[in-house]
Amino acid sequence: MERPAETSWRPPRACEDYLSEFQHCKSLFNRFHHYYAYGTAASCQQWKVDYNNCREWENHRLTEAKDALRKSERSRLAEQRNFTPVWKLRQEPPSDWHRPLDQENQQDS
Repeated sequence: MERPAETSWRPPRACEDYLSEFQHCKSLFNRFHHYYAYGTAASCQQWKVDYNNCREWENHRLTEAKDALRKSERSRLAEQRNFTPVWKLRQEPPSDWHRPLDQENQQDS
């Protein structure tokens, strides 16, 4: 008999979301964009593996599928944290935030 915590666990996304991400990744537009941006073909296999693991969990409650899905989501989140923000976030607005943007043009007139 499984523990209540084991049966109440749900994947972080719906299984259809993994399938949708896989289909998007395989699309011609995304393949072209990924090649243009990164110079390599997109690797979509993990989305398919995650979809299959999600289905295995929903249908059979396999703990191996659950553990694989958790590990995949954690690695995906860790990969996102590796990217540094492009801009430094402000702590307060600029001192002249209330002035018109085209103030220089108004003075010339």
